[in-house]
Amino acid sequence: MKKIVLLLAVLALPALIFAGGNRQSDSGSTTLRFAWWGNPTRDTQTLEIVRMFEAANPGVKIETETTGFADYWNVLAAQIAAGNLPDVIQMDYAYIEQYAHRSLLVNLQPFANRGLIDLSNWSEGGLSGGRVGGTLVALNMGVNAWGLEADVGVLSRAGVTINDSSWTWADFEAAALQIFQRTGVQTMPVNEHYQVMENIVRYFGVPFYAAGGKSLGFTNNQQAIAAIREMIEVQRRLRAAGALYDPEDAYIPGVAMPETPLALGKTWNNWNWSNQHKGYSDAAARPLSFIMSPAPNTTGVKAPYGTYIKPSMLIAMTSHSTKQDLAAKFIDFFVNNIDSAKVRNVERGVPVPTHVLTAISPGLSGPDREVVNYLNKVTPLSSPIDPPDPITAGEARDTMKPILLNALMGRITSDAAVTQMIQAANAVLGR
Repeated sequence: MKKIVLLLAVLALPALIFAGGNRQSDSGSTTLRFAWWGNPTRDTQTLEIVRMFEAANPGVKIETETTGFADYWNVLAAQIAAGNLPDVIQMDYAYIEQYAHRSLLVNLQPFANRGLIDLSNWSEGGLSGGRVGGTLVALNMGVNAWGLEADVGVLSRAGVTINDSSWTWADFEAAALQIFQRTGVQTMPVNEHYQVMENIVRYFGVPFYAAGGKSLGFTNNQQAIAAIREMIEVQRRLRAAGALYDPEDAYIPGVAMPETPLALGKTWNNWNWSNQHKGYSDAAARPLSFIMSPAPNTTGVKAPYGTYIKPSMLIAMTSHSTKQDLAAKFIDFFVNNIDSAKVRNVERGVPVPTHVLTAISPGLSGPDREVVNYLNKVTPLSSPIDPPDPITAGEARDTMKPILLNALMGRITSDAAVTQMIQAANAVLGR
């Protein structure tokens, strides 16, 4: 338990700027709308929690809205334009600042002051991920860390053993080649380019975005640039050997977990957050392990790594809600209720409230227990999280993705790709 609690201590995040919105409280209606992005496992768990809340609150009806991560933000954007956001939404750390600055999120502290949300079992570190400029606009649904999903059976058949506390991208390449030669299973390209590149550049002590968000933080860091270039070269060599899964197929957005190459047995790995381990394990229906991303091989291994502990997702009340007391009550039930917590376990990340973590820990097994073990392992090796992404971060990342794809497909060189990605992203960020 001491190790589990340790990971909460690294969540002390920088203070941010806040401009939060608010509306009048309950209109008398007993219907509440709740939206989240998810996967089949998360959707099933969430609907069970919703039914539990309805049963505990006769006459209340929760209307649910769910989609994949990429489409989720497009749907919310359309609802913002129509002035019709759900009462409660799942929020991501990368988006929290821009939503708060647009006055779309409500300060939750007054509801805590009135006893509608219980914060007595929350540490300040656990709360800080939901603060913008010191104002509490969301609650952390759980913590996670970046890494690599791996097929245990494929590794065993290939005779590959991975020591993720010491491996580098050179080791990754050697393992991928051996796996392909002995099993025919290919390697998943770095399709989640932002998170992998972020993990690499942070290893050299620079953030992905510079302070102020007007440029990339590694624009002039030659070690970080060289490491990104080498990451691309590793994949190009794997593709030349036939060991890399088709990058163009891997870059198709919004693929459901059961249809991913890993779940279908076409690749031995995937790149994702630790809280997704349960969903991928369910989708694959075979043993998977979750390990740290390889370290840049330009300098060898050192700690702290580029890894960091992150709010996996947050839950927030929107300023469009006219039923704010009911919304606060639902948020409290979702994050603080023990029965609710036993349904979701760690699929949304390891819970922050101490009473919840204490209650569910004895019953964790399989992928859920592995997630907690992984966080215990990476917490001492992690470096502090960077501030939330700047408002134009999504657009900047979108400009980088096709450039990286062109490099993986051999249409441009790795040098050209790195140069073009930096130029394209900085052009967007600097506007």
